[in-house]
Amino acid sequence: MSLKIAVMGAGGIGGYYGGRLAVAGADVSFIARGAHLAAMQKNGLRIISPLGDAHIPEVTATDDPATVGVVDIVMFCVKLYDVDEACELIRPLIGPNTAVISFLNGIDSEDRMQAILGGNVVVGGTAQIPSNIIEPGVIEHKAPLAALEFGELDGRDSERLRAFYDVCTDAGIQTFLVENIETAIWLKFAILVPFATACCLTRLPGKVLIEEPVVQEIAVGAMQEIIALAEAKGVQLPPDALESRMAMLSNFANAMPSMLVDLLAEKRIELEGLHGAVVRMAKALGVPVPVHQVAYAALKPYVNGPPGIASAK
Repeated sequence: MSLKIAVMGAGGIGGYYGGRLAVAGADVSFIARGAHLAAMQKNGLRIISPLGDAHIPEVTATDDPATVGVVDIVMFCVKLYDVDEACELIRPLIGPNTAVISFLNGIDSEDRMQAILGGNVVVGGTAQIPSNIIEPGVIEHKAPLAALEFGELDGRDSERLRAFYDVCTDAGIQTFLVENIETAIWLKFAILVPFATACCLTRLPGKVLIEEPVVQEIAVGAMQEIIALAEAKGVQLPPDALESRMAMLSNFANAMPSMLVDLLAEKRIELEGLHGAVVRMAKALGVPVPVHQVAYAALKPYVNGPPGIASAK
């Protein structure tokens, strides 16, 4: 089955996975903006990865989804603070059977998207990969870990997702079609936010978690809080969630979370969608989250760039 795919947001996640699909011959259009878009239109897209470098010299890239038209799959890979605007922008991509798969970092992203797009359009997903844009038109993947998970929000079997699963696996992407996508989203969140917490508070890449036990304790504490929050929400995580998530962090020694990349670049950060979401949800459920409260307070002045700068760069 031939699928038409649009990647909304061609950064570390969308650029990498969309690029892998394009290399394999899939029909992929990238929705991007700024210097990254200009570089892709001029020089194509380049991927640097321990799983193999790639260069797609000619890609379909635009800042106007209307020029792409209706597609079968939208890989939704924007920053959490852009979700509402991006949902409105992708409306020209959506037909009666289109799946918009959320490959975002938050735990409430699908609810936000569903409120805007309605129907059965939104699909849950996770992208496990330490990657980012290192220069316009170039994506760097920092570790061998690279996997996609997705599934219908109601757990039903889905022909449209089986077709996308086949396209992804044919492209050599490690892919999982899961029945309980909510659990998968929380398990990813339980890695992502502790990793971001430790690295952003220290302004250091992932190896700080290995080299400094006291920093590792921060990550463990943050992870325990997220697991407790999931339990309070009624989300069933496996009994070894803490141990397995901490073991996975060892893959990220040479990586930086995207929040740290943005923080060091003096850009807007996803604080409200990550730590802010934890703090607000925890308050509503009566769950103590002291590590997240401290991290949220410490990083809040940088949410729109360095303190004193009115808007993000």
